[in-house]
Amino acid sequence: MAQTLTLGDSCAPITCHAWNKERNQIAFSPNNNEVHIYQKEGNDWKQTNNLVEHDMRVMGIDWAPNTNRIVTCSVDRNAYVWTQSEDGKWTTTLVLLRINRAATCVKWSPMENKFAVGSGARLISICYFEKENNWWVSKHIKKPIRSTVTTLDWHPNNILLVAGSTDFKVRVFSAYIKDIEDQPGPNVWGSKLPLGQLLAEFPSAGNGWVHSVSFSADGNKVAWVGHDSSINVADASNGRAVIKHRTEYLPFLGCIWISNNSLVVAGHSCIPLLYCHDGGEIKFVAKLDNTQRKESGGLSAMKKFQSLDRQARIETNDTYLDSIHQNAITSINLYEGTKANAVKFSTSGLDGQLVVWDLVSLEKSIESLKIF
Repeated sequence: MAQTLTLGDSCAPITCHAWNKERNQIAFSPNNNEVHIYQKEGNDWKQTNNLVEHDMRVMGIDWAPNTNRIVTCSVDRNAYVWTQSEDGKWTTTLVLLRINRAATCVKWSPMENKFAVGSGARLISICYFEKENNWWVSKHIKKPIRSTVTTLDWHPNNILLVAGSTDFKVRVFSAYIKDIEDQPGPNVWGSKLPLGQLLAEFPSAGNGWVHSVSFSADGNKVAWVGHDSSINVADASNGRAVIKHRTEYLPFLGCIWISNNSLVVAGHSCIPLLYCHDGGEIKFVAKLDNTQRKESGGLSAMKKFQSLDRQARIETNDTYLDSIHQNAITSINLYEGTKANAVKFSTSGLDGQLVVWDLVSLEKSIESLKIF
């Protein structure tokens, strides 16, 4: 149902994480300037590498499954592409971001021939490799972004990019690079596709910062979550209609599609939640963490009564939550399957835990849960 991975002895918050293609290696940042790489050996995970090129906190990691390259970005305004040699060591290649503020998020394109970096400089760097000079160069998308870009996701066609920012907006851009790609054809989001072309702009439901965005598997829908505890879906195949759903939970920090109609969200409530986009509304389906509190000692109620009897008060130093994660979930990634038919996904959070969730087992164990 849910498997918690033991990665070293550190309890440091995990800022972000990414898997390799075989899912036997993971890269994550323990809320500092380092990127730790662990490999599965039997039932245990052993650290094999420590990438320390960055000077300040790492904000984003993405691992390209086919080319086996890792890209990282940091508050130090830099991004690095890491390539593994035959002896297992990782080497870096220079990336010219040309930004004067922190890099906040990074994402490989589906074809892995370019990647996008969001930043506090109110722009997005679209980076691609220039063989002549053996480095990664970038072109910028600037207008009409008015604040820090916090989250990115690529359309399946490798051309379109959706970005969320702290100016309360979600925008769909063209990220076409004519130097490395053929001329794209029209799609449901638009037909004019020069680099930086704004194809759609959506306001956040309650003027909250946008924390996470996700294209659906077919590329026709965009989902996003914000600091106003809302879930939003825009459908390009339905006149770009936007459905907004206010929730009772604490703000969400991540969202991802697990089927064409279902998405998982998570954040400060410490529990992954399943929602369904069905026609004209977004419906709550289930909490995916049904963990029950385990009382230590077995006589918790009696101990509290005795404490009340002796001290005329109840001890309130128990801060254990009824969930696997004990602090905010900061990152959600697919572990097995695709956005059209996910089998497993992983979460990491400020409690230093990394958890793999099995949707098949969850569907069997949670009453009336059905993923469409």
